[in-house]
Parts: sequence; C-alpha cells; structure tokens
Amino acid sequence: MNPDFIEAYHAFLREHAGSRQGERLRRLTEGHGFAEKLFVEQVWWPAFGNFDNLHPEYEISDFRDGSRFLDFALLRNSVRLAIEIDGFGPHSQKISRSQFSDQWMRQNHLIIDGWKVLRFSYDDVKDRPRMCEQLIQQFMGKWFGLKPVYHKRISSEEKEIIRLAVRLHRLLTPKDVCIELDIEQQKARKLLHGLIEKGLLLPGGMGRKRIACYQLSKTLHMEELGL
Repeated sequence: MNPDFIEAYHAFLREHAGSRQGERLRRLTEGHGFAEKLFVEQVWWPAFGNFDNLHPEYEISDFRDGSRFLDFALLRNSVRLAIEIDGFGPHSQKISRSQFSDQWMRQNHLIIDGWKVLRFSYDDVKDRPRMCEQLIQQFMGKWFGLKPVYHKRISSEEKEIIRLAVRLHRLLTPKDVCIELDIEQQKARKLLHGLIEKGLLLPGGMGRKRIACYQLSKTLHMEELGL
C-alpha cells in the first residue's frame, strides 16, 4: 500500500472527524467502511493524489424532511457531486420493493436539488478501478476543464497499440496488434482489455459478447501519454 496514501487518508479522516459530533461523527466512524476506503485508495487517490473538496459521509436534507448521508460529496465552486458505492451482497439482495423504489426517488430529488450523481458498483471499484478513475476524470474535465492524468501506467507496448490505432484510421483488431507487436493473440487481448480499463480504448461494434474490434476513446489526450 502506498505510504503517501496511508498518511493522507488518515489525515483526511481526522480532519473531518474533528469538525463533527453526534450522528455526523458516528456515521463517519461507522458508515465509512471497506468499500468507501477501497474507492479512495484505488480510484480517487490515483486520479488526483489529494482529497481536496471531497467529504466522506456527507449529510444532506432528505426529501422527507429528515436527513441522509452520501458516501462522498465533492463540493467545488457551485458544483455538487454525490458519489455512491453500491455493493451486491446479502443486504442488497434482500432489499424490499419499497426500499428499492425509495432509493431511486431519493436520487431523483438529489438531481432536482441541483446535485450531480455518480454511482459505482463495488465490483467495478475492486476489479476495474481504472475505468472508475477515468469516469471521475471525465467528470472533472467536463465541469472544471481538467484533463485526465495517466501518470506512468502506460507501458511501451500499450503506447505502440495507441499509435497503431491512430495510424489505421479504422477499428483496431487483436490480429492487428499481434502482427504489429509480434505477440500471441492471448497477450494482445490482455493488452487491449487493459487499455479499455484505463479508458484509452472503447469496444467497437455492438452486440458481441467477445470484443472483436476496438476504437480510440474520444476523451483520449495524446499529449498526456507522451505520444
């Protein structure tokens, strides 16, 4: 685990705990659990390297004149973003029909009140964090003009695939990658899948369980890759 993250994460929680009391403090200490920590560790921190303007277990007024807590709230200028991490376990599977309806009604009221909403499944945060990270970066780019930052996660082989996709002026196939890099198809598909998770490629075509072709992401910034 990144020591810089650990130090910043604990400071982040201490700062918010120090300004809370009562139910707001209890929700932070008890409600901020494994899934929420995994999100900031695998998605938020790699994307931004800080917790600026991010609030865990953020209290808002409920549409039924009570209160509720968001997993995270991003408050920056006039933009308010609610971030929710949704698990798929025994609790979620046993949810009643009325509780299920209530979840979406609450989200509708958030949107009516001017909130933006992003929801991530626990499985995506755990298994596909780069995809979640790219989505958050796209949001930042749309509302704050920030470009995605890819750091040093792009390997030389991945860069060659991106260059190939630019040169081809058509959809990219695993066979193209095999020929270009002189590798087996299994490795080519693994590299292509990794580029999808990083938000640099998108599946091309529709209606296929097995992806047969790929295209460049419209949010790709070549200068960020050093290409």
